[in-house]
Amino acid sequence: SQVLVSCCPRYLPTPSNIHIWKLDRKMKNSVKKVVDSRLASKQDYGDDLLGIMLKSCESERNERKLSIEEIIDECKTFFFGGYETNSNLLTWTTMLLSLHQDWQEKLRHEIFEECGKDKTPDSDTFSKLKLMNMVFLESLRLYGPVSYFSRDATKDLTLGHIKIPKGTTVVFPLMKMHSNKAVWGSDADKFNPLRFENGVSQAAIHPNALLAFSMGPRVCIGQNFAMIEAKIVLTMILQRFRLSLSSEYKHAPVDHLTLTPQYGLPVMLQPL
Repeated sequence: SQVLVSCCPRYLPTPSNIHIWKLDRKMKNSVKKVVDSRLASKQDYGDDLLGIMLKSCESERNERKLSIEEIIDECKTFFFGGYETNSNLLTWTTMLLSLHQDWQEKLRHEIFEECGKDKTPDSDTFSKLKLMNMVFLESLRLYGPVSYFSRDATKDLTLGHIKIPKGTTVVFPLMKMHSNKAVWGSDADKFNPLRFENGVSQAAIHPNALLAFSMGPRVCIGQNFAMIEAKIVLTMILQRFRLSLSSEYKHAPVDHLTLTPQYGLPVMLQPL
């Protein structure tokens, strides 16, 4: 039902769309205040992402190459793609490791072996955290932050026995695709990071079965950064704490643009 609501034309005043319009206006106004504040101090736009965009948008004749609206839209995109999705990836991975204590201990052993008990992983150790990479991939398969994506057909085409006219919006339900036993095997609904032991291309019957970051020319350009960021955070947590789920936890994944736990994720952290 969430997918059907999301596919509703945005110009229709449905309750869902009205809620989206209100949130969009609120976020735009918040971002615009920050942009206006930076523009008021022309001496220095700052060295963060917004500052870099403002500097790059100025031509030699002091003419902007991007409008303020375009800059605001870029900020929204980076916020959503760089914060919301990764926080949810870490949330679901934390939940899975709290349930599967054996894998939590395996990861902790790997971390201590490669990074010690207090060293933050660097470029030399990222590639050595193989078990952690497998766990994140399995988490993305079972609880990917983005539960579906859509593409518009640019020409008439046929998929199997289905004819798709040009201009049709095709929705890909990733959660269904990632739990398809015909593709992932009889244990598709189970947490089994070992399926990625030989890499993503060997994890299922099709090399491109995992679509958590999409595929092709529109693949997520930030996937490598996202994985590095997630590995750093999870490493620092497991170096310091043992995770377990609170008895108050209620398992209720809900799709609000990204897949989130409806009642939050109460976790108990036991210092090591």
